[in-house]
Amino acid sequence: MTGTNIRAAIVREFGAPLEVDQYELPEPGPHQALVRVLTSGVCHTDLHAAEGDWPVKPSPPFVPGHEGVGIVEAVGPDVTDVQVGDLIGNAWLWSACGECEYCESGWETLCEAQQNGGYSVDGSFGDHMIVDTRYAARVPEGADPLEVAPVLCAGVTVYKALKRTEARPGQWVAITGIGGLGHIAVQYAVAMGLRVVAVDVSDEKLELAKKHGAEVTVNAREVDPIAAVHEATGGTHAVVVTAVHPAAFGQAIGFTRRGGTIVFVGLPPGDFPAPIFDIVLKGLTIRGSIVGTRRDLAEALDFYARGLIHPTVTARPLEDINAVFDEMRAGKIDGRVVVDFREN
Repeated sequence: MTGTNIRAAIVREFGAPLEVDQYELPEPGPHQALVRVLTSGVCHTDLHAAEGDWPVKPSPPFVPGHEGVGIVEAVGPDVTDVQVGDLIGNAWLWSACGECEYCESGWETLCEAQQNGGYSVDGSFGDHMIVDTRYAARVPEGADPLEVAPVLCAGVTVYKALKRTEARPGQWVAITGIGGLGHIAVQYAVAMGLRVVAVDVSDEKLELAKKHGAEVTVNAREVDPIAAVHEATGGTHAVVVTAVHPAAFGQAIGFTRRGGTIVFVGLPPGDFPAPIFDIVLKGLTIRGSIVGTRRDLAEALDFYARGLIHPTVTARPLEDINAVFDEMRAGKIDGRVVVDFREN
């Protein structure tokens, strides 16, 4: 059976520029759909995938991308939950086994047999993609395809992280790193009734955080960030670390008041200093959080559908993907870049 020939940005070798070329996708199999891609957000994970940064690596050639929004064009066998013409999206959690202890207890994101969009299966940096309809996002009717794309990874990731802090309305949360994830985290936190202090090393990104509702901003390059956070808040009840510099992880322990919770989201290489005495004496909780379940994704999209969050996006053509990665490495992107396939 022949597949579908698409135009895509392809990783053929780790660390090399992506090639925009023809690529063959298979016909949709059981529980799968062929989707014509309208837009796809560009995530830092896509850069990690293209450079082979993580211990478990994808196998070139492959197509990155896990924030794709598009229209169903064909469905495979046993598909009952979507139909041709539906607006859906792919996600990092492309599929899971559905049978392990994690899947059965609401922690499908920890499934050891999961497949990941744009990593272990081809993703959305192409004009078509294959999705597993059991895990694909249902994009709200009337959604702006450019604006909603980042919700499918950046949005659900920070939404779940904020839930994991267990912070209550009126309490302080520090968001460190106001990039593609952080600027959306500020918006979710405000929508959830939390008070936000934003920490970054860029005045431009801190202005973006202020625009989205941060009450306090701290430039960690210009002042002692721990002292500044404590002066403004007395110590935060929670911290969500989206930054990609190891220093931010150690600083998070200093930001937090006694009994606080720190949630790590960013994935830089290396280790961070963890003072045992401070963690024990202050009764801190430190957690890792990876994307979100299908339920988390539906909730994150509902915030968008109700107009409570609006990712800051810049549209770019697929041919710019290597330039976008260069800008990402240099920290020059405000908000999220979204590849727009609609003009092709």
